[in-house]
Amino acid sequence: MKKLKVAILGATGMVGQKYMSMLSNHPYFEISTVTGYKSVGKTYSEAVQWIDQIPLADKYADLEIKSNEPKSVNADFVFSALPTDAARKVEPDFANAGFPVISEASAYRMNDNIPLLIPEVNPDHVDLIKKQNTSGYIVTCPNCVVAGLAVVLKPLYEKLQINKVIINTMQAL
Repeated sequence: MKKLKVAILGATGMVGQKYMSMLSNHPYFEISTVTGYKSVGKTYSEAVQWIDQIPLADKYADLEIKSNEPKSVNADFVFSALPTDAARKVEPDFANAGFPVISEASAYRMNDNIPLLIPEVNPDHVDLIKKQNTSGYIVTCPNCVVAGLAVVLKPLYEKLQINKVIINTMQAL
């Protein structure tokens, strides 16, 4: 089976590194492009201050950091690990250039035409993609607390009709 080529926008940051780790030996995806801002032109190993527990796969150490522009990306789709402000500017450019964009940023989470997708909870939200006026599209991921909580609460809601949950998170700690 031919692997799909993926680009990771913002690959040198903490979230980008997690994508690198998760996708480095994936059976369906091959990382073809990594992007950044200050590190364009460097190799990935030169640009990144690796902090992930899983060592960087050798096969990606020499990938050249490309600019965050669609013309510099060779991929079937894009995972965006960009900070929110950068995502707000860059992700629509990729969607307009025909790329499917899976975003970790909060920039478009509340947009009516962009799915905030948790596949185990709301797979039907993928239908919102049809309302986007681009040749590609953007799909957003919820923050880490919401994703885990929604997966746990959905069956409880379906069984017990829960209508209110109070939660306190201390993510900064």
